[in-house]
Amino acid sequence: MKKILFALFLCCAATVAMAQNIQLHYDFGRALYDELDTRPRLTSTVEMFKPDKWGSTFFFVDMDYSNNEVSSAYWEIARELKFWKAPVSIHVEYDGGLNYIKDSYLLGVTYTWNNQDFSKGFSISPMYKYLHSNPTPNSFQLTGTWYLHFGKGKYSFTGFADFWREEHTDVKGQAHDFCFLAEPQFWVNLNKFEKVDDDFKLSIGTEWEISNNFAVMDGWYLNPTLALKWSF
Repeated sequence: MKKILFALFLCCAATVAMAQNIQLHYDFGRALYDELDTRPRLTSTVEMFKPDKWGSTFFFVDMDYSNNEVSSAYWEIARELKFWKAPVSIHVEYDGGLNYIKDSYLLGVTYTWNNQDFSKGFSISPMYKYLHSNPTPNSFQLTGTWYLHFGKGKYSFTGFADFWREEHTDVKGQAHDFCFLAEPQFWVNLNKFEKVDDDFKLSIGTEWEISNNFAVMDGWYLNPTLALKWSF
């Protein structure tokens, strides 16, 4: 466990100055499905969102830990470009990682809505997707994101959902053409409660990975986590 926590510190140290939050998830997937008996139990996430006068930048890095070492990693970075006041922006994105994850490049548009106090909002992005090293590299992806802060900021419900076309085979050798992945998160923000210091920005929560034919898995899966998050 010490090695895992030290690896988590190292992977986050370079980005902590910019990161908005760091998360650590304990995954229950291998306890729910016999076929996922090698699924990593621990995942760390470094996440950043930064708006500016030309749009916004978002990225996150996931690392999975097995046998006291990093067993897989995923990196995603997206840029929204907007030089006008309309709630539509140009979306540019890169996704990549280790093992079964191939590089992909996305280009599309994003419609974004936020209420006046930014306590809730959502976005929808239809995109062209180029899948590097895939037999059919030209594809599409539809992405939706959302956030909702309620109870005077004590609770947050956030997440995303992706649907895309990708020709691939699962662990059983069966062929699939489409993938779905959603990861809703629910957080309890401790610094919003009375008698808790405002600078104690620890949140306790959960993430539910809902997928269909994702990566090498066949069919639908629901993998919950128990998580901690520190916001900056």
